[in-house]
Amino acid sequence: MTKKLKAELSLLFVAILWGSTFALTKNALETLAPFNFLAIRFTIAFLMCVIIFYKKVILIDKSTLKYGSILGIILFSSFVCQTYGIKLSTPAKAGFITGFSVVIVPIIVAILAKQLPDIKNIIGVFLALIGLTLLSLNSLSGVNIGDIITLIGAFGFAMQIIVVGKYTHKVDSINLAIIQIGIVSILSIISTFVLETPTIPTGSSTWVAILVTSLLATCVSFVIQTTMQQYTSPSTTALIYTGEPVFGAIFAYLLAGEILTSTSILGCIAILLGMVISEVNFKSIFNKPNFNCLDLNNELE
Repeated sequence: MTKKLKAELSLLFVAILWGSTFALTKNALETLAPFNFLAIRFTIAFLMCVIIFYKKVILIDKSTLKYGSILGIILFSSFVCQTYGIKLSTPAKAGFITGFSVVIVPIIVAILAKQLPDIKNIIGVFLALIGLTLLSLNSLSGVNIGDIITLIGAFGFAMQIIVVGKYTHKVDSINLAIIQIGIVSILSIISTFVLETPTIPTGSSTWVAILVTSLLATCVSFVIQTTMQQYTSPSTTALIYTGEPVFGAIFAYLLAGEILTSTSILGCIAILLGMVISEVNFKSIFNKPNFNCLDLNNELE
C-alpha cells in the first residue's frame, strides 16, 4: 500500500469521525453553552495530545508556534460558527452545509493565485448553492439563521484545509496539530468565562459526546489530518471530505432519529454532485484512449 493510499484512507476515517460529531454535538448543546462545550472538548484533546506526544512537544519551535497559532485562530472561528449553527439548526443540515467547504477550496485557491476558477468549479458552486437553498428552506420561514452561521463556518474550514496543506510541509505536522488544538482550547476557555457561565457537565450522554468529539474527532482526527495531508493534494483531501456530510446524515438518523424531507434530500444530492464535479479531473479521464468507468476512481486531482 502506497503512502498516498494510506493517507487517503486515513483522511476518509477522519471524515467518518467528523460526520459523527454533528449529532453528538447537538446532544451536548442541550446542557452546555457553545463556548463551554468547545472549551471542554479542545482542552481534553490538547492535554491528551501533550501526554501522548510529550517528546515532540518539548521540541516545538517558533515557526511551529506561529503557524499553529494561525491555524488555531482559523479553526476556532470555524468551530464557533459550526457549533452555534448546529445549536440553531439540525445535525444533518449542518453536516451538508459544512460540506460546502469542499466546493469553496478550489475557488479560494484560484483567488489566491489570481486566476479565474475552472468552469467545473463554477458549476460545482452553482449546484451546491442550489442544494443549500433546498436544504435550508423551512416551510415559508425562509433560511434558518443557524444555516447562515454554519455556512460562514464552512468558509473557515475551507481556509483551514488550504492552510494545513501549506504549513504541514514546513514544520513537524504533529506539533502543528497540537498547537492548533491548544489555541482553540485557550480561546474557547476565555470566551466561555467572558460570555457565558461555565459549568461542568454531569449527564452520561453529554460526557459520551464530549469524549468522542475530543479524543477521536479532535485529538486523533487533527493529528491524522496534518500528518497525512502532506502525502496528497488539498483538492483530493477536499474530495474525500465530501463523505463527511453523508456520514453526518447517517449518524443524525441513527443517533438523533432525524429524517430528511424529500426537498432536503434533493438539496443533499445537489451539494454532493457539486462537490464531485468541482473536484474530479474529467479531462484526464475522458482524454484517455482506452477510457472506462473504472478510471473515475483513479483520476482525481
